[in-house]
Amino acid sequence: MASRRYKVKKSAQTAQKDVAKDFIESSEVLAEQLSKTEDFIQKNKNLVLGVLAAVLLVVGGYLGYRYYIQGQNEIAQKDMFQAIFYFEQDSLDKALNGDGLNFGMLQIIEDYGATKAGNIARFYAGVSYLKKGEFQTAIEYLDDFSSSDLIVQARAYSLIGDAYMELGNYSDAASNYEKAASHKSNKEFTPQYLFKAALAYEKQSNYQAAIDNYQQVIDEYFGSAQYQDARKHKARLEALASP
Repeated sequence: MASRRYKVKKSAQTAQKDVAKDFIESSEVLAEQLSKTEDFIQKNKNLVLGVLAAVLLVVGGYLGYRYYIQGQNEIAQKDMFQAIFYFEQDSLDKALNGDGLNFGMLQIIEDYGATKAGNIARFYAGVSYLKKGEFQTAIEYLDDFSSSDLIVQARAYSLIGDAYMELGNYSDAASNYEKAASHKSNKEFTPQYLFKAALAYEKQSNYQAAIDNYQQVIDEYFGSAQYQDARKHKARLEALASP
């Protein structure tokens, strides 16, 4: 028993010595590495300082830009207030071009295009041109608009589809309606976009694609406003497409 205790004690002492040895050796390696690092910094002082300055410049520039954009966005929101009022009153020319005292959407886009307010102004401008019947211009502004909001972005795609429909470009219309339908699908708006896509496909005589869209409304959106019409149009197209 005493021999076993002696062996255990000796083993523990050996382990402690190994740990101490490793620590000393590790410390020596660390000190050596630090010495090499110091030598490198001394020999390449200009390079290190240059890299450090570049990093600080990039970080400082980014933070400064964010602060600047935030300030510009607040100004743009105030400047856009009257233009939104004109838009809601259907005074589209004033909404787009201003009234001589207040900015219109086009000036907001030109002066504050990089801000959130400038981005929203593109949406308003696109809708305004769509209402005015200037469909190609509407497409250009709506194409430049981008939003993380699931409803607004899908709405923009759908409006682009509407503009293409008015231009008789049914292929691009269907494509944008499909994008609207697949953009974070929801029961309130997706059936409407699928229905529009089906109508655009039908305009191209692509009856099977139209039937597929009507079928998706029937399968996935029971109770929607488009459900019954989708059933009727699907049956009509199936009869039309049959030999």
